[in-house]
Amino acid sequence: MKILVIALMMISGSLAAQSYSVLLIPDSLRKNADMVVRVDETILEIKSPGKASMKTRRAYTILNETAAKYAGYVSEYDKFNDINSIDARLYDAFGKELKHVKKKDMQDMSGNDDESLMVDSRYKHHNFYYRTYPYTVEYEEEDDLDGLFHFPSWTPLDAPFISAVSSKYIIIAPSDYQVRYRASNCRVEPVITAEKDKKIYTWQVSNLPAIVSERYAPPFSELTPRVYFAPSQFELEGYKGDMSTWEGFGKFIYELTRGRDQLPDDVKARVHALTDGISDRRKKAEVLYEFLQKNTRYISVQLGIGGWQPFDAKYVATKRYGDCKALSNYMVSLLKEAGVPARYVVITSGTHARPLLDDFPSLQGNHVVACVPMEKDTMWLECTSQTVPAGYQGEFTGDRKAILIDENGGHIVNTTRYAVDDNVQYRTVNASIDAEGNLDAQVHTRFSGTQMETPHQLMFEVSKDWREKYLNEALNLPTYQVEKSNYEEEKGKAPTVKEDLHVLSAGYASVTGKRFFVAPNLFNRTATRFSPDSVRKFDIVFSDSYRDIDSIVIKIPAGYSPESMPAPLSLDSRFGKYKSSCKVEGEQITYYRMLERHAAHFPPTDYQELVKFQEQIYKNDRARIVFVKKD
Repeated sequence: MKILVIALMMISGSLAAQSYSVLLIPDSLRKNADMVVRVDETILEIKSPGKASMKTRRAYTILNETAAKYAGYVSEYDKFNDINSIDARLYDAFGKELKHVKKKDMQDMSGNDDESLMVDSRYKHHNFYYRTYPYTVEYEEEDDLDGLFHFPSWTPLDAPFISAVSSKYIIIAPSDYQVRYRASNCRVEPVITAEKDKKIYTWQVSNLPAIVSERYAPPFSELTPRVYFAPSQFELEGYKGDMSTWEGFGKFIYELTRGRDQLPDDVKARVHALTDGISDRRKKAEVLYEFLQKNTRYISVQLGIGGWQPFDAKYVATKRYGDCKALSNYMVSLLKEAGVPARYVVITSGTHARPLLDDFPSLQGNHVVACVPMEKDTMWLECTSQTVPAGYQGEFTGDRKAILIDENGGHIVNTTRYAVDDNVQYRTVNASIDAEGNLDAQVHTRFSGTQMETPHQLMFEVSKDWREKYLNEALNLPTYQVEKSNYEEEKGKAPTVKEDLHVLSAGYASVTGKRFFVAPNLFNRTATRFSPDSVRKFDIVFSDSYRDIDSIVIKIPAGYSPESMPAPLSLDSRFGKYKSSCKVEGEQITYYRMLERHAAHFPPTDYQELVKFQEQIYKNDRARIVFVKKD
């Protein structure tokens, strides 16, 4: 009997030690996975509208080098979030513990960055830097939260090629506290239980296979299951609010800005000197926006409530710097002094940012801009840029929903949408090719809408050396040199950038015996091809609308006549429009190309049709004219 007990104890201990063994991972979760989430548990206990504690435990099995980036650990803390403890453990492939690290052993680093003057955030950082695959890392953390303005969402799968054995999110709240949540891409409902004066909400899933990424798929946030959380009543550094409606959210933000629009007397005088003779509201806004750009610069200052509350206008006027909140508040103050009503707007910035959940009032912005309502439209002002033309939003904040703030609360608004006719690249080329096949081209391009953003950056945001390096890597030529470059910008409601390049390409055309081979499409060739054998799972998403037009004239050496010419091609598809044509008259090639695409969603069943459409363009863009030398 004693021997049996000892044996059972040995088996039990062995099973405990093997809990993170890779042998316990089902094949279905190893398929297509670089990493497997073994455990993902969060317990958020709300104690009052301003106090909470949070415990997290996460264990990741790193299957290969591709997933090594997930093995590190970073946890931020500040005056609103105090880390009580962190435990980190490393296990080998069979679940044997190799190393145990505590909070005191981890790096403690400042949260400051190159754009911040002062921040009060710091973070704990750790990495085992283990490279014998597979292995498992486990991190446990306990925090105290002071101020409940934002709750972390529950996301069992964070990225493609990650699977999950188990993921759980628990909220413990007073029974009279309204727990607000919104599920996305899943139908997981919480299990709700009561315990004395508390309610316990538990969300749990298990055995989620890895999602394989696909080209032109929807954003990953639209593919993976997620539950968003937000407070109802909350407190933050003495400020109280109710986030259960956009009205309440907006009133809280408005309260943070109220009374912070007072300008120094000298700045008031300057505003009137600049605008008193102007009657047009848009022109006044343009003049004051230029004043802002010339007299301030972006510097982030994030201290305590200052992470949400802007510095007052006098501070910005005196210091001549501020973050997005402070500069936008300052811009609104300048416009107010000029008699132009303007508003403070909370928005999510970034190219293809996650869409605002307008049916779920919560903190969803990471940026602030200013706007000037007009009779027929709204003028948007990006106050952190010293170069962007007034009214231009582009891919950074354009074509999305935002939250306009006024004394009545928050209001959902739509920012500028840039369509095909706005985003145009029109290029004309005058070129010549000598008898050795060397190309000499004068390239003139006009960019508008979102297509002007890269040349705008080349004008204002990079060094000359960096610009030359970029230009000598960006064109679709095997070998070439940009001899000269010049840029001019036309500001306005629809700003444009003109680019002039002088390009030389040695051996561009092939010369073989009597034949001369020339690809007339010099610079704009699509690089996108799709595998016809692929089985499509997700929708096809084109997120950008644009039109590219190329008109090219090439002079060739005398004595050649065309032997083979590319056939003209005209495509008019749900995926876009494409036209190309080519003709030869004497010693001159004239080539025309147009590609137009609209932002759109298509079902997976359209995939094979897209493959065919894209392949036609790919081949046509590379078609060559074959010339033969006359006898």
